[in-house]
Amino acid sequence: MSRYTTGEVAKLCGVTVRTVQYYDARGILLPSELSEGGRRLYTDDDVRRMRIICFLRELGLSLDAISQLLSEEDPGSVIELLVEQQELLLRRELEERQERLGKLTALRKELRSVEHFSVDSIGDIARLMESRKKLRQVHMTMLFTGIPLSVFQWSSILLWIFRGIWWPFLLYCLIAVPYALWVSHYYFRRVAYICPQCHEVFSPALKEAFWARHTPSARRLTCPKCGRHGFCVEIYGGEEKQ
Repeated sequence: MSRYTTGEVAKLCGVTVRTVQYYDARGILLPSELSEGGRRLYTDDDVRRMRIICFLRELGLSLDAISQLLSEEDPGSVIELLVEQQELLLRRELEERQERLGKLTALRKELRSVEHFSVDSIGDIARLMESRKKLRQVHMTMLFTGIPLSVFQWSSILLWIFRGIWWPFLLYCLIAVPYALWVSHYYFRRVAYICPQCHEVFSPALKEAFWARHTPSARRLTCPKCGRHGFCVEIYGGEEKQ
């Protein structure tokens, strides 16, 4: 039977001598015998064991888990559980990396839209990115509450045009006015704006915000801190701001 030194095992398995020595110290790969001079000698079975260890390490299993597996009398009952746990861990790490990549992509996109970049601009972009999910929830609430009213509106108009029944449209008007007041109050109580000049986060007066020119992500407002009048970026401002 062949005998291999620590260096030869390392070369056969594509690892460093220190790795073999470390596994020896951890009790995972013990030499089958010692030479008269005290040199550690490994057999073909030891090399196969080392290759198994290297393979499991490539899968990301910890040395403790590998040690547990190799010491089991029935490793088949343990390997499936260990692999399942490792798969869940890797999927979680992959999701976190994908989320991080998405944030980097969004940051890169937002940086292109900044006219005068400064360190404070990064803070503005961070607030904007963090608030997008909550802003989307606000917009979806407005959308789903508005759809039934819109259906009622067009149904009442069609009834009036084709059948001469006008009272459903009158009822719609009586409902639409308080709904418009409610949805405006709901919306502007939950959004805030960032001044691109001084980076102040502020909540405008309801009257100013309601009549201001706007885009899907910005509104033309006057900053209460620096007095700049122009488009300010919309962010989520919190539940029921005072």
